Amino acid sequence: MVGERIKSLRTEKNLSQESLAKKIQSNQKQISKWELNKIEPNIDALSRLADYFEVSVDYLIGRADY
Repeated sequence: MVGERIKSLRTEKNLSQESLAKKIQSNQKQISKWELNKIEPNIDALSRLADYFEVSVDYLIGRADY
């Protein structure tokens, strides 16, 4: 669920994985692993993602629909 939401938000903004990584102080490999659901972002990364995309952490983890 987390990976799909990250990918969807990223593609809505027409961002590459690399450009998103730069915006949230991460790296492209991490973004790829998150989107493929190989690993989940830690709470700090979830917070940065939520702030950047202006959504809640609950949305990213699938606990809310908005």
